[in-house]
Amino acid sequence: MELDALMLARLQFAFTISFHIIFPAITIGLASYLAVLEGFWLKTGDPVYRALYQYWLKIFAVNFGMGVVSGLVMAYQFGTNWSGFSDFAGGITGPLLAYEVLTAFFLEAGFLGVMLFGLQRVGPGLHFMSTIMVALGTLISATWILASNSWMQTPAGYEVIDGRAVPVDWLAVIFNPSFPYRLVHMTLAAYLVTALLVAASAAWHLLRGNAEPAVRRMFSMALWMLLLAAPLQAVVGDFHGLNTLEHQPAKLAAIEGHWENTPGEAVPFTLFAWPDMQAEINRHAIEIPHLGSLILTHSWNGQFPGLKEFPRDERPYVPIVFFSFRVMVGLGGLMIGLAVLGAWKRWRGMLYDPSSRGLWRYALYMGPAGIVALLAGWFTTEVGRQPWVVYGVMRTADAVSPHGAFEVGLTLILFIVVYFVIFGAGTVYMLRLIRRGPPVAQEGAPSGGPGEARTPARPLSAASDEGEPGSLRENGYGR
Repeated sequence: MELDALMLARLQFAFTISFHIIFPAITIGLASYLAVLEGFWLKTGDPVYRALYQYWLKIFAVNFGMGVVSGLVMAYQFGTNWSGFSDFAGGITGPLLAYEVLTAFFLEAGFLGVMLFGLQRVGPGLHFMSTIMVALGTLISATWILASNSWMQTPAGYEVIDGRAVPVDWLAVIFNPSFPYRLVHMTLAAYLVTALLVAASAAWHLLRGNAEPAVRRMFSMALWMLLLAAPLQAVVGDFHGLNTLEHQPAKLAAIEGHWENTPGEAVPFTLFAWPDMQAEINRHAIEIPHLGSLILTHSWNGQFPGLKEFPRDERPYVPIVFFSFRVMVGLGGLMIGLAVLGAWKRWRGMLYDPSSRGLWRYALYMGPAGIVALLAGWFTTEVGRQPWVVYGVMRTADAVSPHGAFEVGLTLILFIVVYFVIFGAGTVYMLRLIRRGPPVAQEGAPSGGPGEARTPARPLSAASDEGEPGSLRENGYGR
């Protein structure tokens, strides 16, 4: 792979979208989590739920801001680096992104201020509705974005007229063959990312002797979500794999590292190998006989197309697809293991017992696993689509703008520097907020009315240094 303008443009897009996708995933999960917390608080009156809501609301606000900023870059890149794609498919992807702004972004923007700053200014019902609307907005946003991406993966409902893709059936465009599977798979991934983040935050405090009711509650809720979502994600992944086999068989063959069929023999599942694209073989392969056939054809000796059935210039880069898929699946297995171990400890009444420090460490170390699995799944999806930008219709090489390698490489370097500075600082700040821990649960109405002491309404002023006058710790909010 030469570092020409095409490769550098792909690397630039991959870098910026890899940063961006993390923040919306956390936003989707935290928004729903906040809606659940506020709903339980209003239903039960338990101040622990209110304390957790106040705690995660600040983290949500910082993450939401970084997601919006990182997302702006993506839209500009379609015009600057991928003008060929914009010219060909703009009649389809443009309206889909516009619908996302008109429905989801406006909905979130309309209620976000009330959600962040209106707890003392509006009634509880209206504030709860605002939280629900923001959570709904994040899900609607994901729906439109994934409709656009899924159309690029499995295009439908269009005709090519004068060299441009023209929509002829918007329902077919939106509900293209892979859209339902991608939407559910991505939504569950966002919930898993958030559940692991919440569990790791609680585990960090538990390991340091902070077993306040709010810490225990968020650890329990996170493990319940893992127990529900992690096994369900495995089932959805199986359906998604069958859909990929039907509509993107070359990608599926790369995922499996499957080069060719032997007449009458089953396809093994390759646990590990080093795919050699030049020799068209797997080196150092460790295989489980028949398991590939069982997973993908649900039969003992079923077969599916191998990579050799596709021209060399229509195959994705196999090593990245092969290994990223295994990273995703391996981490998914560890998530299920954490959920099952947590359920067993809960059944034994030992979830918060000091003897469960191993479980707490497990949860702490798994904190980044959701993000890593999310990125690995995204790499599998996007690299596996190559060499097509619109699968089977438009090649990536035909979509790139006519820039030189120097210009694209220079902007890539600038993106890397700026992103690590800005979003690195934002991430460090979020970790500081997490380190503070939930505020102490207090009975009665939340503080903050006229003339009352209150935490700052500005999220970026909520993590002052220890020992500063008015810091959260000095006010009794940290342990």
